[in-house]
Amino acid sequence: MSDLARDAAAAGLQAEWEDADGKRHRVADAVLRAILDTLDTRTGGQAFVTADVGMAIPTGAAAGAAELVLEDGTRRAVTIAADGSIPAIAMPGYHRLDTGGATIALAIAPARCVAPPAGHCWGPAVQIPALRGATPGPYGDLGTLAEAVRAFAAAGADALAISPTHALFPDDPTRFSPYAPSSRLFHHALLADPARAGITQPQADGGALIDWQQALPARLAALRAAFDSAPDTLRRRFEAARAERPDWEEHARYDALHAHFGVSGWQDWPAAFHDPAAPAVERFVADRATEVAFYAFLQWLAEDSLAAAHTAARDAGMRIGLIADLAVGMDAGGSHAWSRRGDLLTGLSIGAPPDPLGPLGQNWGITALSPFALRRTGFDAFIRTVRASLCHAGGLRIDHALGLKRLWVIPEGGKASDGAYLSMPFDDLLRILALESHRAGAIVIGEDLGTVPPGFRDTMAAKGMLGMRVLPFERDEAGFTPAREWDAQAVAMTGTHDTATLAGWWTGRDITWNHKLKRSSGDEPAERLRRIGEKKALWTACEAAVAATGPLPNDAAPAIDAALRFVAQAPCPLTIVPLEDLVGLEEQPNLPGTTDEHPNWRRRMPDTTVGLLTRPEVARRTAILSTESPA
Repeated sequence: MSDLARDAAAAGLQAEWEDADGKRHRVADAVLRAILDTLDTRTGGQAFVTADVGMAIPTGAAAGAAELVLEDGTRRAVTIAADGSIPAIAMPGYHRLDTGGATIALAIAPARCVAPPAGHCWGPAVQIPALRGATPGPYGDLGTLAEAVRAFAAAGADALAISPTHALFPDDPTRFSPYAPSSRLFHHALLADPARAGITQPQADGGALIDWQQALPARLAALRAAFDSAPDTLRRRFEAARAERPDWEEHARYDALHAHFGVSGWQDWPAAFHDPAAPAVERFVADRATEVAFYAFLQWLAEDSLAAAHTAARDAGMRIGLIADLAVGMDAGGSHAWSRRGDLLTGLSIGAPPDPLGPLGQNWGITALSPFALRRTGFDAFIRTVRASLCHAGGLRIDHALGLKRLWVIPEGGKASDGAYLSMPFDDLLRILALESHRAGAIVIGEDLGTVPPGFRDTMAAKGMLGMRVLPFERDEAGFTPAREWDAQAVAMTGTHDTATLAGWWTGRDITWNHKLKRSSGDEPAERLRRIGEKKALWTACEAAVAATGPLPNDAAPAIDAALRFVAQAPCPLTIVPLEDLVGLEEQPNLPGTTDEHPNWRRRMPDTTVGLLTRPEVARRTAILSTESPA
């Protein structure tokens, strides 16, 4: 083995990888070296061990007497065995082991994540800004969401899956993708419900597409006016909450600095402001205390609004409530990278290797948590991130859950194909997820799509995490897999925000987009002919499942109804259907691999949620989901 191969293996960097078709690839030596030169692989820091309830715990400590301090303060003497283990702990939680010479943090996890409610549940998946409510506005916010959950609960839904609410960049209206946040530790300030800040004057409702460049500055100005004129009762509520949340301060400082310098990220600020603890930052905070307070106020308002939306869901009878969405990473110029730089894979971006859906690979232009930093810090950033997402939710969907096991990392400036897989502390992350799942009383869903490592889904299932079985992908050369044969340890879905809607797929709208944007090298007529065969295959599968009858329809509406009946037969405990499919819309929220070429994250619903649910075709589809019996 060469020195380079040895160094790569020691760092958890995989010199070879296998694609979705089982073909093996070798990473170029130059790519391995570039990644290794970027990684901070230092060891040391806090000793942190994860283990399962009821199992002996391998601490790695020397044999002898020690004291175990449980999370509730209970203390008891334990003996560290010759192999470094201590007896099982029955209480899940974050405990510590004092050996006399060192302290070891212990995260003791339940065997499985929280299980879904008994029986079958269903819910829509919504892009929050796409929603319309009774109060006109240029985009949907958390107040609009609260209205939507009450309407869906009345229609029989037990859950509502939402787009990420991570903090973006309040003063940069060009940064509106929910999957490229400034920080996942905080919330999107401009999704806050204006009414909760006393703003009752509605804004223009806007058209079919959100004009973010107009909408976000206008909302920010309105919230600033509300802050400046806030009544004493509102200000006292905010100040009391602020005193209990010191973590808001660094994020508020970042947002104030970002607004002041008006550039892309912290790397473009003067060097004196690159360190959050620098004297220049302290002077800025002292001179602009009101600005910093305003951005802390926005965090309080956003979290208060999110709490109100989840409370509305549970009060309306939803057994799960909101299902939050955890993005896989964050912007390298954002708040997390500025205030907690050591947490991240600085100098590397993440993405996906070449595969049938992306022949050139994908570079998402974001970075992620470093496996080495996680170990050094007792997984602090991951625990904080999960808690921030679960603070007001009954479930969590983990975007690109494959990243819990390995991340495709790309050197800065490199092509997406010039990357390699970096191993993550998978077992530790799963145990922390199970522990936090129980602390929040929330289910956990992992997006297990793409190039799935061998055994990944089995490991997820063993830990009680639900996978995702998405209709377009549940097929082979013989046709569509009967939904009754789908994996029961998963969520059944008709699509995601990244796939064609049912109507768009049936009419070939996705084919039109791919050729319009020159994303396909194939022949368009041939692709449309092939789609006819695919539609026949789906209709045949629906007929076999007694979900459809009659000849193949030209119109998408009966095909959507059939697909919903088909998917609802899966033995999955939860069925999630994008709102676009319930309404029968052709356009999808996001077209992966595009930015300005396609109006990603800009599309709005054609009516209020209440109005949509009263449409006969939508009411028929919610009735299908409420009454269809899974296998």
